[in-house]
This record gives sequence, C-alpha cells and structure tokens, in this order.
Amino acid sequence: MTTIRKVRYYIYLKDVLILSLTAFGGPQVFLAMVIDIMVNKRRYITEKDLLELNALCLVLPGPTSTQTISAIGFRVGGPNLAYLSLLVWILPATLLMISTAFLIEYLQSHTEGELSFAKFIQPMAIGYIIYASQITIKKMIHSVEAAILMMISAFIAFFYNSPFIFPVMLVIGGLITTHNYNKQPIIEEKSEIKISWDNFIVWATVLIVAAVLGHYTRILPIRLFENFYRNGSLIFGGGQVLVPYLYTEFVEFKNYLSSEEFLTGYAISQSIPGPTFSISSYIGALSMREWGAAGMITGGLVAAAGIFLPGTFLIFFVIRFWDGLKKYRPVRAALEGINAVSCGMLIAAAYLLFEPMENNFINIIIIIGTYILLRYSKIPSPLIIVLGVGIGLIYQWILNSF
Repeated sequence: MTTIRKVRYYIYLKDVLILSLTAFGGPQVFLAMVIDIMVNKRRYITEKDLLELNALCLVLPGPTSTQTISAIGFRVGGPNLAYLSLLVWILPATLLMISTAFLIEYLQSHTEGELSFAKFIQPMAIGYIIYASQITIKKMIHSVEAAILMMISAFIAFFYNSPFIFPVMLVIGGLITTHNYNKQPIIEEKSEIKISWDNFIVWATVLIVAAVLGHYTRILPIRLFENFYRNGSLIFGGGQVLVPYLYTEFVEFKNYLSSEEFLTGYAISQSIPGPTFSISSYIGALSMREWGAAGMITGGLVAAAGIFLPGTFLIFFVIRFWDGLKKYRPVRAALEGINAVSCGMLIAAAYLLFEPMENNFINIIIIIGTYILLRYSKIPSPLIIVLGVGIGLIYQWILNSF
C-alpha cells in the first residue's frame, strides 16, 4: 500500500469519526453532512453515486446510515477500510448508550425502581416518532397507490404486531408496485450481472449458527446476539422502523425491559450523534443487568454486533452488482412499495408505543409540543431531549423532597 493511499485512508477514518461525534438529528442531517464532508470537501464519491447508494441501503435490511458509511468505505479502500469505518462509526454511540443503561439502572435502584425523572421524555419520544413519520412519508409517498399501501400496512402492523409479519408485508408491497415499471425511465446499456455469493453465505451462516447455538445452549449472550442479528436481518426502513420490532420482542414478548425503560432509552438515543440503531446497545445492556456490570457491558456489545453486522454483510453482497441491477425498471419500481410499507410501520409504531403510556392531558400536550418544536423551531433536537431530562430530574427531586 502506498503512503498516499494510507494517508487517504486515515483521513477517511478521521472524517467518519467526526461524523460519529457530530451527526445529530437523524438520517436527514446525516445525509446532508455526508454530502458536505465526503462529496463536496473530500470528493470520495459523487453526489449522484451517494444518493443511489443511500437509496440502495434504504431498501436493504439493516441500519441505513451505517450501511452508507460502510459502502463508501468499500468504494474508497475495499473491505478492510469498510469494516474499520463501520467500527469507528458505531463505537461512540454504542458506548454512550451502554453508559445510559448504567445510568438508568443506577437511578432506578436509588429511587425505589421508579423512572420519575423520565416522566416527560417518554411522551417526547412519541413526538419524535410522529415527526420522523411525517418527514419520511413526505419523501417516500408520491402516489395514491403508495398512500393506500401505507395505510393498509399501518392497519396490519397495528392489529398483528408480530416481528414476523413485517418482512412479509415489505415483500408484498414491493411486488405490488412492480407493475408500475413502465413509469420508470429506461436505462440503456444493461450489462451482465455477475454475483459473488461470499458475503451472502457469511450472512446466512452466522444467522443459522447463532439460531442453533441460542436454541440449544440457552446462554443469554448468545441468544441476545441471535435476537439482534435476526432483527438486523429483517428491518427495512432505518432506525425508526426498528422501534416496533424491538419493542414487541424485548418489552412485550420477553419482558427484558419495561415500557418506561424502553421509551426513556429511545428518547435519549435521539439526543446523541451517530446511528439510531445504537438503542440496541442500551436494550442489550439492560437485558443482562442481573449479570452485574460485566454482564451489562457484554450485553451492550453483543447487541451492537448483532444489529450492525447483518446489514453490513448484505450491503457488501449487493454493492458488487448493484450498478447492473439498478438498471432494471422492475427493481426500481419495487422500491416504491417497500418504502410505502415502511411508512405504514412508522404510523403503527407511534400508536403502539403510546398505548401503554398513561392516557392523560399532560402526556398529550408534551407529545404535541415536542412535535411543534421539532417541526417549527430552530432548537436542536438533542437540546430538546436534554431539557426534558432536566425538567424530569427537577420533578423527581420535588417529589422526593415532599
């Protein structure tokens, strides 16, 4: 490797670290920052190629921002740089969310197991989901058919809230809109698609081995890895769609966390930079709280590995033949249905997370107020959460004083 190439790789990893520490505000802000740093400033990739890569990542299961970073790293320096950029991108947020789990556990143990300090940030989390839903719907729904698909998927996701129904709906949604392929522009010069199956085989092998080991050993860290790896292999549509999956499995089915703990962690994850999938580290850490501090750290790291690896394997598999595949109009037409179903899941998620909360006037006002601040004010979203946490702590102090 030449010295110039090494320096270029170091600069790229430094840029990824800067993003991981400063990319507040969700996927829209992330994409704008990537365009500014990696397209306009460094010219690692053209804006057209970046937007196509981001669209590809949106329709693959897994964390969109993480896959985008890994894909750029793959283009710049191959698999080794891609894996290094993955590590640099996810590590700060992962450590922050594991630390959050320790903080939540400590505060609960010193306040008789209650989360009074999270009284306000729990409904704020619903406001964040509603705001994210609006932005996502505006970007992805452009036809009556897509709107109908969105509402049907929201209805199904609400009444049949199972982790296994989501991927089925996504596939059906994609198949329904493929008939619109004639509306897609024709791209000439289709080339032969050559598929290398190595990364797909790695993805499938890890999935099967983890499932078998988890089933027969019943060791909690292995089962956690399998749970998150499976979820990371099924989740289309980015971090917001992740929420109903994890809530259903870890709160409703397995009772590893309470609804209050989950919503508190989700709200805090919205106030830190980096990938939104980092909430998995928080859930993994609290799932192993009975194992002590070492168990919580293990749970957080295992969850991070489980949630981030499948999407990385799959983007490395697809990116090698994507340039040829995207030229086919049915493939591009299917994206409309997949995106519409993802939007429906967001609508269902907002209600499913609100359902276990206390239905009172204060919570409704906080939800509406959070949405209004995010939609119409220039207050940074992390600061809104920090204010909510601060007010909650003051509220708890007043309760304890009297």
